[in-house]
Amino acid sequence: GGIEAVVCVLTLRDQVIHPTVNLEEPDPECDLDYVPGAARRADVRVVLCNSFGLGGQNACLVLGKFEG
Repeated sequence: GGIEAVVCVLTLRDQVIHPTVNLEEPDPECDLDYVPGAARRADVRVVLCNSFGLGGQNACLVLGKFEG
């Protein structure tokens, strides 16, 4: 929960997408923008933070970049 939220806030601040862990062979049928190997700069405006716990204690946060 808390660590994931911090990583999401840092992603918004630094505008860097971290690599997809353990991605060796992406499915060619899946049209996703994978980030293999190394981090990548991007224009990040919104992030989704998921936290799943034992016993069904789940939470999701949607955080957005402040533009003001």
